[in-house]
Amino acid sequence: MNGKDRTGDGPGSVGDPDVAPPSAPEGSQRAVDADQTSADADQSAADADQSAADADQSDSAADQASADSDQRASDRDQVTADRDHAADTHATGADQSAYETSREERESASVERFGNRLDRSSTAHDRELTATDRDSNAETRDEGGRARDARATDLPDASTQSQADLIRQLEELRTQAGADRARAAADRARAAADRANAARERDRLEAELRSAHLDELTGAYRREMGRMALTHEIDRARRSDGQFVVAFVDVDRLKIVNDREGHAAGDRVLQTVVREIRSRLRSFDPIIRYGGDEFVCGIGGTDLEEAKRRFNLIGDAIEADARVGISVGLAALSMGDTVDQLTERADAAMLEIKATHHSRQ
Repeated sequence: MNGKDRTGDGPGSVGDPDVAPPSAPEGSQRAVDADQTSADADQSAADADQSAADADQSDSAADQASADSDQRASDRDQVTADRDHAADTHATGADQSAYETSREERESASVERFGNRLDRSSTAHDRELTATDRDSNAETRDEGGRARDARATDLPDASTQSQADLIRQLEELRTQAGADRARAAADRARAAADRANAARERDRLEAELRSAHLDELTGAYRREMGRMALTHEIDRARRSDGQFVVAFVDVDRLKIVNDREGHAAGDRVLQTVVREIRSRLRSFDPIIRYGGDEFVCGIGGTDLEEAKRRFNLIGDAIEADARVGISVGLAALSMGDTVDQLTERADAAMLEIKATHHSRQ
């Protein structure tokens, strides 16, 4: 074997100056194939994006329509039951019990629908973020397509008919891909506008819903919805371990804060109270604004000792943050308790605690 063979400089080797580089038609064909593959990928991604967006919207609309229908049916049933109950002058104890049970079941279902609607609102927000990400990815793909179009202008001039045909095919493909991208971008813009309109409408409806059921200042339940939420949680407790505690909370010295610093300062105290209570309860434990400076809380899966420990921590945090104290009465669920009976016992316990606080001042 000679030296040329060992060094790779023989005829036909890569370094041989007599071997021509890949022909221009081959380069053009590769560009055509690459653009076609990229265009197909872009279209597949765009189709998947649109399908996902349509499915999201359909699911959300179906969920809401079903919930609204259920709520209207429940409201009609309640109106009918109330009317029949008021007109029945011969109702027995069993009839009264059946009426109360039916009413509590409907109230519990209303609470669940309210919570589910808030959950759907949160999910819709997540879908909007996902859709925005999809739009961003699509814009990135469009940028890549435009870059490919720019590179295509660097192809060598056609020297043969086959090269001219390939370059013409590439130009047609590039033009079509550009038109597809433009249409997709316009579709995305319309979809984004639709999402923005839907979000505004959802925010409006959610604000109305919250205004109807939640205290505007503190975010706690209003009294009527709060009673429903307590009933719902009591039913849940009875189906599990039977442990449930109601806490009746009264804010001490709030009038002094209002008189000394103004009602805005008093409002901040109330917000602090709810914030500190919520931070030490589970997300689904109901907090109700029962009166101006009174709150009722329901705590499932716990006993009186644990509830007392939690509210001692809550009271310390409120004292440190808002410079006011709280008086807390606790009552544990017993067999046969109604929500009103349990709340009344907690209220009575709170009054005893409050009297103790006043005697120390």
